[in-house]
Amino acid sequence: MKKYAYIGSLGLIAVITTEFGIIGILPQVAEHYKISIDKAGYLLSAFALVIALTGPFMTLLTSGIDRKKIMIASIFMFLITGIVSSFSPPFWLLMIVRILPAFLQPVYIATALSVAVSQADENKKNELMSIVFNGVTIAMVTTVPFATWISGLFSWEYSFMIQTVVSLIALVVIQLMLPSIPVKEKKSYGSQLTILRKPLFILSTLTNFFMITAWFSTYSYFADYLSKAKGMNTSMISYMLLLFGVIGILANWIAGKMLNKNVAGTTAFFLSGTILIPILFYVSDGNLWATIIVIGIWGFLYSPSFLNASTYMISSAPHALEFANSLATSFGNLGVTLGTTLGGWIIVTQGAQYIPWIGFVFGLLAFSMMIVRSLIEKRTRELSTC
Repeated sequence: MKKYAYIGSLGLIAVITTEFGIIGILPQVAEHYKISIDKAGYLLSAFALVIALTGPFMTLLTSGIDRKKIMIASIFMFLITGIVSSFSPPFWLLMIVRILPAFLQPVYIATALSVAVSQADENKKNELMSIVFNGVTIAMVTTVPFATWISGLFSWEYSFMIQTVVSLIALVVIQLMLPSIPVKEKKSYGSQLTILRKPLFILSTLTNFFMITAWFSTYSYFADYLSKAKGMNTSMISYMLLLFGVIGILANWIAGKMLNKNVAGTTAFFLSGTILIPILFYVSDGNLWATIIVIGIWGFLYSPSFLNASTYMISSAPHALEFANSLATSFGNLGVTLGTTLGGWIIVTQGAQYIPWIGFVFGLLAFSMMIVRSLIEKRTRELSTC
């Protein structure tokens, strides 16, 4: 049902506003706590690392619980995080409350996707998944840039207040509009874990990991990169986030349609941005309008990355959707952690202008994994016809 997909999307807006809303205010947070930008980046990378390490286990542990209860518990944790963070607590406490909802983030995403496609025809599932994942791009076009803009007008704490309001709205909607969805048949842990032995799934996982590492080495420092390398102020950066998100909504819709026809081709098309964007940023140099055009292209090619990564992984394990999705979320967030860590290190040691080239390297690695998977699939088809 599309209704369930839209409810899942709303919750994902709350999740993404909390996880990535920090990106636009990292320089202000670093200044407030008198720490370096790479240390402030821990607020994003630590969140992502917890997801990476615990996501699959949490999804397996909660696989027998009513889907509505899981979604409510997850969003409630994000609500608490926003409330506490808005009071600018000591940095150690801010780090703790940032980490806590990370334990349930992959559980929410996997649950929302499984609920969205639970009653759908096979040829409609990717489209419904794209509706849920549109929560990511909608957050990028509305709440994330709005929170950044508000923080520029007042202070960074207001960004967390926006996150709190979004989480509260999502919590109320899920409670009122989503029916109780008990699990009728819980799959055994063993049946789900078998996908870990499939070479195609392992290659798809590595593709996901390298792809997200490539994108987030730069995207995690969106504000810092545009400020230091392109000379933009906070207000201009919030407009760039808005542009990024508006184009991203269109990109997600197009990707959903394309994935229904060709999963590997669609993934490769959008992955090409990891190679293209560093070159375009280098060519644009200090030209403002050229930079704005590159940011638009960046938003288009980046925005469906989580949708593409999840769909690409699920295509190699269609019978374990939730577990495969939790692994996609976990390895994606492991990519966020590595990308954020490498990006912060490059900024401190070399300069912000060099971080897009990290994406170039990891983009090539992601493409190499796709090529190997394609060759194995081709070989398997040839053997099956013999």
